[in-house]
Order: sequence, then C-alpha cells, then structure tokens
Amino acid sequence: MSDTGEEWQVARRRKGAARRSKSLQVSSTSTCCQEQMDIGIIVKRIRDTLSELRCEEFWQEWKGQLLVAGSASSSSKLPEKRDPEEQLEEGREGRLRPQLECVCYGLGSFSSCVSARYQLAMLLLLLDAGQIPLKDCSVYDPVFSSGERDVLRELGLTVLTENEEGKHLAMKPTLFYLMHCGKALYNNLLWKNWSAQRLSLVIIIGNSFSGMRERMIEREFTRDYSYISKAVDLCEERRLPCPSRLIDVFNDTSIITFPSNGLNRSQQSTWAELSEPQYQHCPDLEIILRETQN
Repeated sequence: MSDTGEEWQVARRRKGAARRSKSLQVSSTSTCCQEQMDIGIIVKRIRDTLSELRCEEFWQEWKGQLLVAGSASSSSKLPEKRDPEEQLEEGREGRLRPQLECVCYGLGSFSSCVSARYQLAMLLLLLDAGQIPLKDCSVYDPVFSSGERDVLRELGLTVLTENEEGKHLAMKPTLFYLMHCGKALYNNLLWKNWSAQRLSLVIIIGNSFSGMRERMIEREFTRDYSYISKAVDLCEERRLPCPSRLIDVFNDTSIITFPSNGLNRSQQSTWAELSEPQYQHCPDLEIILRETQN
C-alpha cells in the first residue's frame, strides 16, 4: 500500500460507530490546505491506488456484476430518435455504443481522506470496465475544494456546479455511485425517478437498502424514507465483496438494480405517491442541502 500506516489510521472509523455522511466529516483546516494542493501529486496518488485495486481479486467480481447490470439496464432504455446512418454504422460493425452514463455524489475530501481516495479510484475502474467515457461521469460533493475540483477535471470527469440533493433524473441507463451517502440522498434519487420506466434505467452502487431497513425502526423508516422503503421490494441487490483490510472503505456495498419484469408486475398503487420528500422528522439528515435565497 502506497499510503503510510499513520495516514491510513486517520481514515479508519471506530468499529461500531454510527456511519455518517462523509460530506459532514471534513474540517475547515483540511479544506484550507487542499486549496494549495499539488494537482499532479494528487492525481498520481489516485492512479497508484487505482493500480493497486486493479490487482485485487475482489475487483473482478465488482467488474463482472457491473457488466451484467449494465447489459440489463441498456435493454431498458427510453425510446429515442436515432440517426439512420448511425444505426447502419453500428449494424455493420456488429456493436452497440456504450449506453451507460454515471453520476457520483458524496465522495468526500479525497485529497486528505484515504477512504475517499480508494472510492474515487474504484469509480475510475468501474468507468473503464463499463466503457463509460470519463466526460459522461458527473461528480458532486459540497465539500470539494477548488483544488479537488481541478483534480477531478484533470482526470477528465465532469464536475457539477449545482447541488442537486440527489434529485437527478435518469434520461438513459445511468450508474449512480453513492458510497456511504446519507439515506436522504438515496430517497431523493428514487423520488425523482419514481416510475417503472425510469427506475429500470437506474443502477446504484452504494449501501444496501435492505440493510438500511434492518437498522431503522420500521415505522420511522417508512415515514421518513418512503421511497427506499418501497424500493426494497422492487429492487434486486447483489452484495459486493470487500477484503477485510478495506472494510471501512467498501463495507455494506451492493449493486442495486430494478428489473423491468418486477416493476411492470407491481400494483398501480406503488406509483401513486409522488410527493417530494421533506424530512421534517429527521434532525440528523446526513445530507448537505442546497443554499436557498430568501
């Protein structure tokens, strides 16, 4: 491992401590230091971490699961007008262009947090495996410093300028990479895409929905995170492996998909609730809301 043992210890959480959104864990001191970071050094650290992960046995299973999910989701794309010449060219070459886009929220301060750096490196591996162009991956976290945004652009990613609060509408098959994000972010994403047609386009790599339900009081879970509560019975979760030495980085991670056959068989009442989540009963929301002007 390229990082020092001391640096690694900084990133580790105490065993049994409640997980909080990484977006709430960055000190003003570290943010200040990031403004003066050497972009080249940070990019090299990320690429070194990427190379390390590529040699890990568990990465092959992550890759395989993504390819299976991406193939299924691509067959559920929305109807669109296609250029006849483009279709003819693809037919001649016997291929289809990569269909997936990617949206990543809540990475955290990857210049100072080792866990966040590993998660960013894993994102880059997944993009490569899924043949998703770097520019087609949009990333956002309110805690990114200007230096970190420059690093992400240097890597080729698209940095969003607006806090969407997770409310991103999937217009085509989309991978949402949400590592250890707050439940409200997942809930907002589901609300925005709450229809059988839209959810079939959604692939999530993040925390297990069933795990969220197990860790909460059922009544509060249904009241505060109603879309996740309903999605548990609509989605298919596949737990992704995690080596013990990276347990604080990739623990409780699943790939979550919404098979069309299950969505289409669901009762019509499933889609009746369309109200935007408000979270008035959630003092510990684990999400940074966008700033509003009075």
